[in-house]
Amino acid sequence: MATRKQAPSSPTEQEGDKPADPLFNQSLEKGLAVLRAFDASHRTLTLGELAELTGMTKGSAQRTVHTLQVLGYVGKHPRTRRFQLLPRAMEIGANYLVGHPLVQVSHPYLAQLTHASGETANVTEPVGQDMLYLAQLTTSKHIPVFTPVGMRIPMYCSSCGRAYLSTLPDEQVRQILEASQRAARTQYTLTDVDAIVEQVRQCRQVGYATNCEELFLGDMGLAAPLVDRQGQPVGALHLSPPTSRWTMEDARKKLAPMLIESARAISSTIAF
Repeated sequence: MATRKQAPSSPTEQEGDKPADPLFNQSLEKGLAVLRAFDASHRTLTLGELAELTGMTKGSAQRTVHTLQVLGYVGKHPRTRRFQLLPRAMEIGANYLVGHPLVQVSHPYLAQLTHASGETANVTEPVGQDMLYLAQLTTSKHIPVFTPVGMRIPMYCSSCGRAYLSTLPDEQVRQILEASQRAARTQYTLTDVDAIVEQVRQCRQVGYATNCEELFLGDMGLAAPLVDRQGQPVGALHLSPPTSRWTMEDARKKLAPMLIESARAISSTIAF
């Protein structure tokens, strides 16, 4: 059964709690909250469910959803009559990706890395305490977990998150980790801050970070940090070898060198 989302606190619904910025548009805030309420666990929603997930009153949710319907971002499922996103909602995210310099620069290297490794190669960037999938080239072989572009995964238990954290000072790393919920996603997930910091420090020494079934069972990760020409961290490049084809020892020996080389090549061409 899908876990219900926590209704976010909303300045539009809290009496006496108004944004200090006089230019802040609360109607736009509500519209974006409705669009973000839909996800893999909530492909379709009723008006009441939307109101609950966004922290709005039912009347406010109704006006917001109606506006999004008129604009073509939300519609009703033809059979269930529940609300769902329409293809036009893709335009917002697609426009971000099309113009992203990291996506443009990394594409040829992703192709080379996927061909050389035989495994799925990904580029991610930090968003809060998560890493966001920006680009991906998948292998033709079986993959146990589908992680599409646009998906977010937590830093603390992912190889790409640890690779990105390795570019930051320890104090900042700890702040990010302590602000994360650090739930045990599997029986192998590291949740102790000191243990995760040690993994980050190891990445600084060898040039790449690892994750073995900490995020998804059957899935491993090896990642190297990406920095721009000024040395500022911008994201991570990572491979997703499944445990059905690789041991971590073999992945370290065969995949890590080509991963590091590709990450360095991408970093040398990034000019934000």
